[in-house]
Amino acid sequence: MRFFSDNAAAVCPEVMAALVEANSLDTAYDGDRWSGQLNNRFSELFGTEVSALWVSTGTAANALALAELCPPYGSIVCHRDAHIQNDECGAPEFYTHGAKLLLGEGVGAKLDPASVEALVATVRDDVHQTQPAVLSITNATEYGLVYTPEETSALGELARARGLRLHVDGARFANAVASLGCSPAELTWKAGVDALSFGFAKNGGMSAEVLVFFGGRDARATHFRRKRAGHLLSKGRYLAAQVLAMLDGDVWLRNARAANDAAARLATAAGRERLLLPVEANEIFLRATPDEAARLRAQGFDFYDWGPGEARLVTAWDSDPAAVDSLAAAIAAL
Repeated sequence: MRFFSDNAAAVCPEVMAALVEANSLDTAYDGDRWSGQLNNRFSELFGTEVSALWVSTGTAANALALAELCPPYGSIVCHRDAHIQNDECGAPEFYTHGAKLLLGEGVGAKLDPASVEALVATVRDDVHQTQPAVLSITNATEYGLVYTPEETSALGELARARGLRLHVDGARFANAVASLGCSPAELTWKAGVDALSFGFAKNGGMSAEVLVFFGGRDARATHFRRKRAGHLLSKGRYLAAQVLAMLDGDVWLRNARAANDAAARLATAAGRERLLLPVEANEIFLRATPDEAARLRAQGFDFYDWGPGEARLVTAWDSDPAAVDSLAAAIAAL
């Protein structure tokens, strides 16, 4: 009974069916009829004109977005626990050809305007230091917290005042939207976001993420960067087909709600005293002694140790309700 990562979740049936449908001769790379729909379909989803292109990994989506927004001599403000800092093997620095990451603080891996302002204020306005160019946030964060539209807008206003671009790592963007019940637009361009890495692989896709640019930004340069980085797949129609299938009938939201609901059931079983942070999406962080963690594993539950006396559980769109119930009972019995 696996609760260690939504990256390991199965591919949802709609995506499998779309892959079968796309399994026929068509134009190569991104000239196919599926890829050709992305700009219009994502423009409809966000209620504004966007440029959207598929990539095969979240790391590539983040790094390509930051390469578009940040010059090599600039810096990217992010949280100390951000995925781009701790889990992408230097890809943002590599793709930007040397941009520096400026690391901020905040509970639950969230930044706020005050912490960003304090961090940016430490940089001298001279040629000897990299100048901040981008603010990057993660929604939902690496600790499962969500930025509300109001919180995102406050950061967007600060970014504009400081001349920064705003990027959102949305590996679990669907979970954030489902949790808040707001529109995708309210968490992105209406709040001042310039680029979004929209995650699908964690939410029922097989191998597809979408990089979305707002504000009429021309993505032509990113098309070249994607090719140069080795991410222009010759059979890109299979990636486009996946995300289009998840947009149809709001499958992406249905899947995210299922994952969030399963996490909420585990949070209720854990109780406030055991939770390290509120559960707002599909990640649960628990206080659990090594003995308690061993007892859970002995019952067949798989999860990550997150630090001394801490554990991380992640639910997915396909989490087995019976397994969730079993884990909830096991946590409550600790």
